[in-house]
Amino acid sequence: MAGQTLLEQNISNADAVALDRAYVFHSWSAQKALNPLVIAGGSGSTIWDHDGNTYLDFSSQLVNTNIGHQHPAMIEAIKQQVDSLATLAPAHASHIRGLAAQRILEHAPEGMAKVFFTNGGADANENAIRMARLHTGRDKVISRYRSYHGNTGAAIAATGDWRRIPNEYSRAHVHVFGPYLYRSEFWAETPEQEAERSLTHLRRVIELEGPQSIAAVLLETIPGTAGILLPPPGYLEGVRALCDQHGIMLILDEVMCGFGRTGDWFALDAYNVKPDLITFAKGVNSGYVPVGGVIISEEIAATFDEQVFPGGLTYSGHPLAAASIVASIDAFEAEDIVGNAARIGRDHLEPGLNKLAERHDVIGEVRGRGVFWAMELVEDRATRTPVTPAFMGRVKSELLGRGLLPFIADNRIHVVPPAVVTPQEVAKALAIYDEALTAARG
Repeated sequence: MAGQTLLEQNISNADAVALDRAYVFHSWSAQKALNPLVIAGGSGSTIWDHDGNTYLDFSSQLVNTNIGHQHPAMIEAIKQQVDSLATLAPAHASHIRGLAAQRILEHAPEGMAKVFFTNGGADANENAIRMARLHTGRDKVISRYRSYHGNTGAAIAATGDWRRIPNEYSRAHVHVFGPYLYRSEFWAETPEQEAERSLTHLRRVIELEGPQSIAAVLLETIPGTAGILLPPPGYLEGVRALCDQHGIMLILDEVMCGFGRTGDWFALDAYNVKPDLITFAKGVNSGYVPVGGVIISEEIAATFDEQVFPGGLTYSGHPLAAASIVASIDAFEAEDIVGNAARIGRDHLEPGLNKLAERHDVIGEVRGRGVFWAMELVEDRATRTPVTPAFMGRVKSELLGRGLLPFIADNRIHVVPPAVVTPQEVAKALAIYDEALTAARG
């Protein structure tokens, strides 16, 4: 296929799997039974393997290839930067690094001052927590049970799902329930009730933990891996008010939902809320080079004008990553990629997924924005009992067999194509979802 290097020519899928299984240790997996899907190349929303099979990538890998695979402007920018300066320590000044930070801040809320670059989303959250603790002189961090913030010390302790439990080595983390009306913890019947009762729960936890001990509330603006859970009206504003009341920093994790994923530059743009720190990664450069970071408010940045910030990374602001960020944001602007994500969500994914729900009673709820959607699958709509893992396995197999790479999480299909996806590709994917759900039930 096009795009193969000399090293990859005449390679089969079997060759790639054999080499992988012999030498590669995979994340979040028991190793023995793995049989990973082989990917050899891609373009836009399409990927392919060495044996000529193609797939629509409606996973965006790990919900990060917002600009699609092998965007030519991105590839060219990285090549040019390699020829100019391939690596640089973070202590030095670099024009391309400064440009990357400037481009990011141009789309951040007013009052955000600086960017601290990291290698990815986990260490972005790690350093945001550190900044909040040092700025406030407090220790505790409140986050939600339905969340994922990364797999480093404080980030995994802040995570709410099962991956936290074998990794709880970091101190002073407290978890709360956030709003999720479909499976409300608060016996709510309306979005307004869910927001009000979630905020009451958070307020009581803050009071009982001691407001003077809490450095930050860390939330994904829209929880991603936990289910694409859109905050109900007033919730984020209420969290901001509680933080302001008690001098607590608000960190919004935009690692998955930022940079066009929701049809806005940041997911927070759709809500009347301004955080103290914003973490990002994934969509900022679609993972072409590993990078993440923390967008820092003027107030917190000023804390470290005279006080040393005790943190750093060898590859912070790596020039190849910086060049890819500049190229990505420039392409987003020139090609109206954020606008495309909004239109695709409004005009194609939302109506198309709702029509699927009308046809398939296994779909309990459809929710999302932009190119960030989830179908929650249930055995019975009345009881909302989740479908079994075996059923989800059949759905995944049926989707792959029809040429669509899905993002499957628990009892959900996350519909998360690149932000450059076309209406024709969405129509094709919707037809595949329809066929796969029918086959899995049959």
